[in-house]
Amino acid sequence: MPRQSMSRPLRLEAGYPAPVPVREILPWLVFAAALMLFLIYLVGAEGGATALFPGRYVHELMHDGRHLLAFPCH
Repeated sequence: MPRQSMSRPLRLEAGYPAPVPVREILPWLVFAAALMLFLIYLVGAEGGATALFPGRYVHELMHDGRHLLAFPCH
């Protein structure tokens, strides 16, 4: 096996990544936005006048997260 000289650097081709079409990204962006809005609703508003789930289980589950994120709850 021939020995390579360390004085000559290995030449790498400078390439650019292929662009990703918007139509491939858009469904993921819509899904992420809907998920984030639902999570903000759960942490910030669930348990009040706009409650989707009966009882106080979700409110109590998200209670510490509300205080951590500075959402008023009581």
